[in-house]
Amino acid sequence: MPATLITNGRVIDPSQGIDRVTNLLVSDGRIAAYDATPTGQETVIDAAGKIVVPGLIDMHVHLREPGFEEDETIASGTAAALAGGFASIACIPNTDPPIDTQGAVEFIRDRAARADHCNVFVIACVSKNREGKELAEIGQLVEAGAVAFSDDGAPVSDSELMRRAFEYCLMFDKPVLNHAEIRELTSRGVMHEGLTSLILGLSGIPAAAEDVMTSRDIALAEATGGKLHIMHVSTANSVDALRRAKSRGVRVTAEATPHHFTLTDECLRSFDSNFKMNPPLRGREHVQAVIAGLADGTIDVIASDHAPHAKEKKMQELDQAPFGVIGLETSLAVVITELIEPGHLDWPTVLRKMTVNPARILGIPKGTLQLGADADITIIDPKARWTVDPSKFLSKSSNTPFAGRELTGRADLVMVGGRVKFQR
Repeated sequence: MPATLITNGRVIDPSQGIDRVTNLLVSDGRIAAYDATPTGQETVIDAAGKIVVPGLIDMHVHLREPGFEEDETIASGTAAALAGGFASIACIPNTDPPIDTQGAVEFIRDRAARADHCNVFVIACVSKNREGKELAEIGQLVEAGAVAFSDDGAPVSDSELMRRAFEYCLMFDKPVLNHAEIRELTSRGVMHEGLTSLILGLSGIPAAAEDVMTSRDIALAEATGGKLHIMHVSTANSVDALRRAKSRGVRVTAEATPHHFTLTDECLRSFDSNFKMNPPLRGREHVQAVIAGLADGTIDVIASDHAPHAKEKKMQELDQAPFGVIGLETSLAVVITELIEPGHLDWPTVLRKMTVNPARILGIPKGTLQLGADADITIIDPKARWTVDPSKFLSKSSNTPFAGRELTGRADLVMVGGRVKFQR
C-alpha cells in the first residue's frame, strides 16, 4: 500500500491533546509520522483550510439487516456512515432474528467485511430474543466479537435481569447499554407529554418514564460495579441524575443525539412523522439541559441513533408510524451548526465525544491518531454550506427531521485502515 501524506491540515486529536497545523504521514495502513515532508514517493492530500481528525465513531446505529432490508442493509448503512464522516460504527441488535447468538454476530461481521466500507462493531442482545426474560449467552457472544450488550428498541424492564446482566458483563469488562423507558408510562404515547401534546390531542410520553428508568439503572450499576451506558438522553432530570452519579464514582456514561439537542416537541405541530422518535422530542428546557450536559462532560458521547424506516412506513398516520429517524449523514453537520458555531462546545470537546470517548466505552482500538494506530482518518470541511436533501442520501431511507435545513460543515474524505473509502 503506497504511503499517503496529508498536508497543511489542522490536526485535532483529543486522545493526545493535539490541535495544530501539521503534515500527517500514513504508511502501511497506520499513522507513521507527524511533521513529515514530501519525498515525492507519497500520494499527497492537501487539507489546507480543513480539519484532520481520528475517524469518527457512531456507537448507536440501526443497520436493520437481517430482517428489515427494505429499511436499510449493512452495505447501504455503512456507505451512509462513510458519507457522514464515520470510519467506525456500532450496530444495535434489534434485527429479525435479533443478534443473540454467535452465528448472528458472525453474520453481521461477515456482511460488513463484504461491504468493505467502514468498521462495524457488533452490540449483542442482553436477553434472548430481546424478550427481557432470560439472559443471553454473554460469554459466547463476547467470544464471537460482541463489544457491548443492549436490548435497545426496548428497555430491560426486569430489574433482576438487569442486575445479572451487569454482573455477567462485568466479568468480561463490557458495558450494558440501556434504553431508559418505563413502558407502563409510555403505552400508546406518540410525543412528549406537555402543553403541545395537549393542544394537538396526541397521547403523551412523560419525561418521568425516562427519569425513573435512568435512576434505577444507576442504582443497579452502583450496587454491582457494572458499566452502564444510558442511550439517547433526552430529559433534564436524567442529566441531573447522571451528573450526581458521576460525582459518586458510579461507572456510568451517556450519549445524546443531534435531534435531542436541536429540536423540540413544537416540531410535531406539522404532524410530520419524521419528527416522531423514541425518546421523543422534548420541551426547550430539556434541550438546554442536554446541551449543558454535553458542555460540562456529564454526557460523554454524541451518537446518531440512526433508525431508518422505508418511506411507506413513515407515511402512515402519526399514531401508526414507527418511531425513529436517520442521522448518519447529517450528525456531523448538525453538531457543527448547533453546538460549535453558537459556541456551546469547541472542536476538541466535540471530537472527544465522537472519537476517543465512544472508543473507550466500547473498548475498541480506535478514536486516535497516535503513532502506530490504525489510519482511520476523517477530513472535515468546516465551512462547507449545504442543504439537506434526503433524495441524495446513500441510506436506503429518507426519514430525516432535517430535510431542507441549511447546515455548515461536512466530511470531505474518510480513510479506513489507510485506504480512502470516501471522497466528496
